[in-house]
Amino acid sequence: MVVRSPRRGVTRWQPPQPPTVPASLTRGVLPDHDLDHEVSFDRVEFDGLDLTGRRAGGVQFEECRLVRTDLAETVLDRSQFSECIAEQANWANLKATKLTLLRCRLSGLRLTGLHWVDGGLRDVTISECRVDLASFRFSSFSAVLFEDCVLTGADFTGAKLGGARFVGCDLTGARFPEAQLKGAEFSRCTLADIDGITNFAGAVIDSHDLIALSYTLAGALGIQIRD
Repeated sequence: MVVRSPRRGVTRWQPPQPPTVPASLTRGVLPDHDLDHEVSFDRVEFDGLDLTGRRAGGVQFEECRLVRTDLAETVLDRSQFSECIAEQANWANLKATKLTLLRCRLSGLRLTGLHWVDGGLRDVTISECRVDLASFRFSSFSAVLFEDCVLTGADFTGAKLGGARFVGCDLTGARFPEAQLKGAEFSRCTLADIDGITNFAGAVIDSHDLIALSYTLAGALGIQIRD
């Protein structure tokens, strides 16, 4: 792995803190626990609920568990998930402008076409999720781990990724124009056809990943590679 020198002022990536969700939760039922503007859910377990196609703003989830609860095609504006776990659900095409995730874990989710613009993620683990064609434009990442995720065609334009680590992810065709990647880490990832490769200055990349990335970098610099 490419080793970062211990220079003054360089902050090493920190692993996310796990969420704390109580063992005893109130069972969520419809319509009592449906999405609405400015509604708050505290210590609720959403299991198998269909919350697709909703539109709401200012929604707060605190210490909740969402299992097989679908949010596909839903719009959540200026909302927040704090100390939450989400598992095995379809959140495809969720539009989440200015959404905040604090100390959360997402696993086994379908996040295809996710629209997560101008948001914030801190102490978040996203594992074994399909996040292809998702947009994280102008979002900020602090202590965030993407693990074994499909991120093909994902858009990180203008994102602050210094606090993000990608492990075992497919980032083929991902976009990083104007992104800040100093301190971001990539391990065992597919980094082919990256857009915005010149913004990778300061990132930490496994030597094996760097071989594939070098072809994209050479193309960006107009270098012809001859076998």
